[in-house]
Amino acid sequence: MRLARKPGSTRSPTNSSDPSRGIGGNFSEKDLPVDRPPDPPQSLPVVEAERLAVSRRIARVVLAIALVGFGVWILHRFLAALAWAGVLAIALWPLYRRIARAFPGDRARILAPLLVTLSIGLIFTVPFIYVAVEGARELRIVVDFISEAQRNGIPTPGWVAHLPVIGGTVEEWWRTNLSDPNAAQELLGKLKPGSVAASARLYGAEIVHRLVIFGFTLLTLFFLFRDGALFSRQLLRVSDRLLGPDGERVGRHMVQAVLATVNGLVLVGLGEGALIGIAYVIAGLPHPVSVAALTGVLAVIPFGAPVAFAAAALYLAAIGNTIAGAAVFCFGLVVVFVADHAVRPVIIGGAARLPFLWVLLGILGGLETFGIVGLFLGPAIMAALISLWRDWTESPDAGIALKEP
Repeated sequence: MRLARKPGSTRSPTNSSDPSRGIGGNFSEKDLPVDRPPDPPQSLPVVEAERLAVSRRIARVVLAIALVGFGVWILHRFLAALAWAGVLAIALWPLYRRIARAFPGDRARILAPLLVTLSIGLIFTVPFIYVAVEGARELRIVVDFISEAQRNGIPTPGWVAHLPVIGGTVEEWWRTNLSDPNAAQELLGKLKPGSVAASARLYGAEIVHRLVIFGFTLLTLFFLFRDGALFSRQLLRVSDRLLGPDGERVGRHMVQAVLATVNGLVLVGLGEGALIGIAYVIAGLPHPVSVAALTGVLAVIPFGAPVAFAAAALYLAAIGNTIAGAAVFCFGLVVVFVADHAVRPVIIGGAARLPFLWVLLGILGGLETFGIVGLFLGPAIMAALISLWRDWTESPDAGIALKEP
């Protein structure tokens, strides 16, 4: 049955929002008023926003460069200590990790770096202190010898005449300039006992300064061992931000270059000293172990070993063992030639992927620029440069296809 609609009445639509329908009427959420947030303020033009972003980036870069510059200026007297600590930490890191595993729990974080740092300090300082003490004892003898030489001259030693080729010339010069008291007084006039003592005090102050720098090196080394893992992760993050995905690889090449340089210079140098030391023993050189140790230390520096074994050969020739001296000199040349032209380039260049020329230039240039620590920093810097050069020339994004002829 259909109900008839009253005349004049109209059907309300079901989606009507008339509130007169009451609670029981057809009602939906769409009928509610919507609270819209106010329109955002008008943003800056795109060009002006980009300029502001660029200005902020430039300001951050300038501020960072200024802070780094001030930091380097403040620490410039300790840069050598920091560099040595970094080289030692990289070179000894595998050994430190093995020692750290021997300590249980959290003790390894303090005891392991403390043990390794103290051991390094003893290895370097004990021989140095021994030489310094012996030198101080001999200083009085040197002063007395100079005074006696200025009064009576220095007699010509018998071994001077036995020097090969130059023996006669050296003997004549000695008689003219040192055996005669007047000539000796004129030649050694500047070497007064007071000036010798003053020079000794000056060198003593320099030695104390070097010991202080070495102390800061050990202190820095302790913290590098303790926090080395965290510091390496931070360096990798920084290199990734600066150089992109290739930053980590460049950093690893630098670390490998330092390790390879330590092995190529220090270990090969000590090996040279050991081999040439055998020749010292066979030739009958006095104190062959000490002279071999000195040869090994000098062999770390390029062209340093020939100074040691040439002096040993001259001494053997001076005491009458001319054949033994010549044999020591020739054997030393062979050992140094093989080490410098075959062993070291393979060890350093192979691990760091450096050609022989760049290995040599990195070592010599680093030594000239930074001193002894430059022996290790030079190849590391060269490794980074060569790595970046290869990336720029071999990357497909460079837009240049390099083909072999």
